[in-house]
Amino acid sequence: MAYFHREGSSYITIGLILSIGTFLGFTFFPSLWVILAFFGSFIFLVFSLQFFRLPKRQTPAVAYFHLTSPADGKLVANEIIEDGRRQISIFMSPTNVHANWIPIAGEIVRSQYVPGKYLVAWHPKSSTENERHELDIRIHNNLIITVKQIAGAVARRVICYVNEGQQVERGEELGFIKFGSRVDILLPPDAEVIVPLEERVTGNKTVLAHLPKKSS
Repeated sequence: MAYFHREGSSYITIGLILSIGTFLGFTFFPSLWVILAFFGSFIFLVFSLQFFRLPKRQTPAVAYFHLTSPADGKLVANEIIEDGRRQISIFMSPTNVHANWIPIAGEIVRSQYVPGKYLVAWHPKSSTENERHELDIRIHNNLIITVKQIAGAVARRVICYVNEGQQVERGEELGFIKFGSRVDILLPPDAEVIVPLEERVTGNKTVLAHLPKKSS
């Protein structure tokens, strides 16, 4: 059963009011312009309902060292970056669910908003130049993984709900990104990514990688 995210309440309310208002208006002032206004309002309402949907998902019962996907979308990158860590990236199109989930249990040791550009989300430089929110999570073996919520060319607001010093569990709500975006996860280089490139993943459901059980 799907519900709707609280971030979309104002959009859905506006779309509903405009749709009802223009529909009723047509009974008193029938014209082409009123019909067009109704259809425009209805399309906006349908888009808002679709974009801000929030499926109820059962967090999978997996091993503590498994990393589950923090977002819906497509895996578009799996590479070793300059700092020696492994980066995997998930591209979220406007048709995906845009809620984000905590991918593994641990402690938030850094939570930082970084202002930036609005390059298209699949651009490689979007990871380091776009507006984003970065979370460092210290996990079971004292390793730190980083999760980046990255705004895209259309997305203009990144929202994070967790704070530094907070203990988090897999499947807790991490945040939300509005209108097309990307999520990067930075892992130890020896993490075993088990999802192939271009594969679609499901937030709080798909297992993305197996992390080292012990720190190296």
